[in-house]
Amino acid sequence: MNKSIVAALPRPFVFLRGSYARKSLGAVLLGATLLLAGCAGVPLTTREKGTLAGGALGAGAGALVGAAAGAPGAGAAIGGVLGAGGGYLVGNHLQNEQYRHQYNYND
Repeated sequence: MNKSIVAALPRPFVFLRGSYARKSLGAVLLGATLLLAGCAGVPLTTREKGTLAGGALGAGAGALVGAAAGAPGAGAAIGGVLGAGGGYLVGNHLQNEQYRHQYNYND
């Protein structure tokens, strides 16, 4: 960014003056764009809903446990991954049951 433009930023945007802050803002905007693009299209399947719900619950629980241990970010990341894995397994089972009932598979 041009230094004269950065120096002329209004007071609310003063946090963008550092290189690290600009890179962080870029990463957040990229993540938000990918999140919105990934959610566009057809409705979510039961498997996808389970994965999303498990990841959100796991990240929340991991952040709480991590905060008690002094590392909420690491706890949220680990909890999110484990929660998404568990949510996928549950959602996959539920979706397979829906297909069995829909097509009258009797195993």
